[in-house]
Amino acid sequence: MAAFVKQNKYGAVRAEIDGRTFASKKECRRYSELRLLERAGVIRNLELQKKYPLIVNDVKVATYLADFVYWHCETKQQIIEDVKSVATRTPVYRLKAKLMSALYNITILET
Repeated sequence: MAAFVKQNKYGAVRAEIDGRTFASKKECRRYSELRLLERAGVIRNLELQKKYPLIVNDVKVATYLADFVYWHCETKQQIIEDVKSVATRTPVYRLKAKLMSALYNITILET
């Protein structure tokens, strides 16, 4: 009997490193790069899968889930980063990115 590998709807293949599972190989590679930057002291406080509630007029309309959040030591700014491909820039994602900008004055860095 053949084994089937389940791909997500965008064709990404899950990948694992450091005991963590990522939605894609691209996201896994970016995590490795960020860990190296953290060890080198370029960034600090790396967080994965941080949730941001999107609340409008006291009503929670959605939640944005950031792939990575970290502090950039040189610019002294918090960076919210999302690993994206053309296929994953869905209308829902674009709306959530606009809400993040409007509600929190946060521009998402897409890698």
